[in-house]
Amino acid sequence: MSPLLLILTAKESYYPALWKLIRAWSHLLLYSMGFWIKVDFEQKTERDKSYVFCSNHASFLDPFVLIALSKNPIVFVGKQELAKIPVFGFFYKRMVIMVDRSSLRSKKRVYDMAKKRLHDGVSVGIFPEGLVPEEDVILSPFKNGAFNLAIEFQIPVVPQTYYDCKRFFSWDYFKGGMGKLRIKQHKFIETKGLTLQDVKNIRQKTFVTLYNELVNDELYMQDTLRKK
Repeated sequence: MSPLLLILTAKESYYPALWKLIRAWSHLLLYSMGFWIKVDFEQKTERDKSYVFCSNHASFLDPFVLIALSKNPIVFVGKQELAKIPVFGFFYKRMVIMVDRSSLRSKKRVYDMAKKRLHDGVSVGIFPEGLVPEEDVILSPFKNGAFNLAIEFQIPVVPQTYYDCKRFFSWDYFKGGMGKLRIKQHKFIETKGLTLQDVKNIRQKTFVTLYNELVNDELYMQDTLRKK
């Protein structure tokens, strides 16, 4: 796909077409690896509307699952270290808003770039833990960035719970398998009429929504507790 990727990453205006390509690739990747997705939708997104997608992050599969689920183009905020991967990194830095988590200047730049993309009608995908937690951690505390953006643009936060990605494809090279990836897309957390003073409240509401789902899922907890 490199020739197509070179063309479609040349201009931001090409991003909707690029999104269709990487979405098809994500479907192919997941199914060819022996995974299939089962989604429980409490609420569905609408075409041509912007959202801030937030989910738990414990597997390399997580971004591909979100891409496969969304017909709306999403730009990701991702860690800068992945740009060092040969070939993949070249395209990664042309498509993703990269953040250096140790730099305050980098975080400010990420925020400004995300705002620009939201002005263009694209959604934003952020894993609000800001890192991949240790495997015995249920859910790490959330950062504020995703919720600041949602309130500033008065767009909904879309919480998604990924129950099985860590169990089937974790960072442990000696663990995993094929199977059904269960996803729950929760009711959106609306931000209309809210101000930045409400960031803590919607951040906590999103965290509690995902945490309660994970804690009450027997398979997820069995796998997590096994690591302790």
